[in-house]
Parts: sequence; C-alpha cells; structure tokens
Amino acid sequence: MKETKLAILGAGNIGTAMARGFVESGLLQAKNITLTRRHSDLLESFKQMGYQVTSDNISAVNTSTILILSVEPHQAKAVMQEIAPVLHPHRHTFFSVVSGLTLIEMQKILPKDLSIVRVMPNTAIAVQESMTCLSAASYNEPALKTAETLFNTLGQTLIIEEEQMSAATALGACGIAFFLRAIRAASQGGIEVGFQAKDALKIAAQTAKGAAKLIQVYGNHPEQEIDKVTTPLGCTIAGLNEMEHEGFSSAMIKGIKVSAERAEKLYQPENSSKI
Repeated sequence: MKETKLAILGAGNIGTAMARGFVESGLLQAKNITLTRRHSDLLESFKQMGYQVTSDNISAVNTSTILILSVEPHQAKAVMQEIAPVLHPHRHTFFSVVSGLTLIEMQKILPKDLSIVRVMPNTAIAVQESMTCLSAASYNEPALKTAETLFNTLGQTLIIEEEQMSAATALGACGIAFFLRAIRAASQGGIEVGFQAKDALKIAAQTAKGAAKLIQVYGNHPEQEIDKVTTPLGCTIAGLNEMEHEGFSSAMIKGIKVSAERAEKLYQPENSSKI
C-alpha cells in the first residue's frame, strides 16, 4: 500500500495521530497522505514533514483513493454533502471515525454503492498500539479487508456488528483516557509513598504496560494473573480490597456505560455545520 493515496478529512488530534501512525509503521509515505483542516496553518508542522496539507476537501478527495472522515460529529453531515458529488464508488473507499455516525446516515448522503466502513480507533494509533474496531455492511467485505490491512499495522483490529460501535467507542476510544487516569492515580499513589513524580510515573506506566501484556500473551482472565500476586495477609490483597471498598471497579464500569450512552447521541445531523 506504500503508493496508496489517502486523505484524512479533518486532521485534528485523532486524524493527525492516524497520519503519524501510518507513516511511522512504514505502510504509507507522508507525501501520499493529504491532511485537511479549515485552518490549514495549524498543520504547518506536518507540511514540513512532507504531508500534503490543504483546507480544500474537494481537492483532497480528487487526489486520493482512500478517504477517512475524521471531523467532529456536528461537522460530519456538511462535509459529506460537500464531497459527495466528487466521490466515485469504483475509485474511492470511505472510512469514518466519527462517533455516532451510522452506516445508514452515511448512505443517505454518499453515493450509492460507495464502499463504507465505520472505524473506531484510539489515539494510541500514533504509536502503533491502537485497538481499532471495524464495521461495515455485509456487501462491503473487500472494504473491510482494506481497513484491516491499514489498521492492523497500527495495533489490533476487531470486526464487530455496527450495533456494538457505541460500546466500542466507550471501551476502546474513551478507554484510553480511563486507563491513563488509572496510571495517573497510581503515580500519585507512588508519590504518596515516597517516589519522585518522574519515577512514580515511570513505574506506574511500565507496570500498566506489563499487566496488559500478560493478558495479551497468556490469554488468561485478569483474576488469574491477580491470584499470582495475592497471598494470605499480603499487601496486594489489602490494597485491592481497599480499592474495591472505595468503588474502583464499579466506577470504571459506570464510566464506560455513561460514555457508551453519550456516544449514541453524538451525531445529530440537524445540528451539522460545515468544517
């Protein structure tokens, strides 16, 4: 795919994270990626790195074959209406990372027979560690394969039913913030027990990475790994019980449920405005 021409329409935080990840993985070249933003001067640093930068969505579409819509939900409808006349089903594949924007809503605006895939990555895509969920209509299997090829280089992918996309948004995309908050809390605890802030954060981050790796490598349930470090009258079980007493698990579960509910309501086409 190295010579594939790709455009990211709406190069904000997640859009630029994708762009960095695609290039750093070696999958694509910066010169073949076009980034659009209304205020394109904000992308000057990317221009200096060799990316194509513009505020013109139409020109970006005309020079690309893979398109990724990465705008805010309230901007999505206007952008789709803008580019729809220059989209060609036999040439373009359309991916959307817009939270709450369903396949049906896209199909109402975009050309008939255009290959469309809903994509939900997270910002770890910039370091090739994203958990990216994919969904498409059954007749878009080739587009799903393209999406897998593209996003597997940036972490892991999982094909899910579209009905699960709001849940994927909460657990995978919002989840980055949840786990970062957990790391921050752990580092603050480390400071409380005597570490300098920098050292506490290093220990907390690497410990979190190690915990995730244990699950990925061995495929065990977290409780199986927890049992390996909890002993009778030990300090680990004492700490875990105190965290549970304070609502650690229930707070995480409730936060994910609330985020999923909010994700369902993010795309409101009647409130759309042009990017």
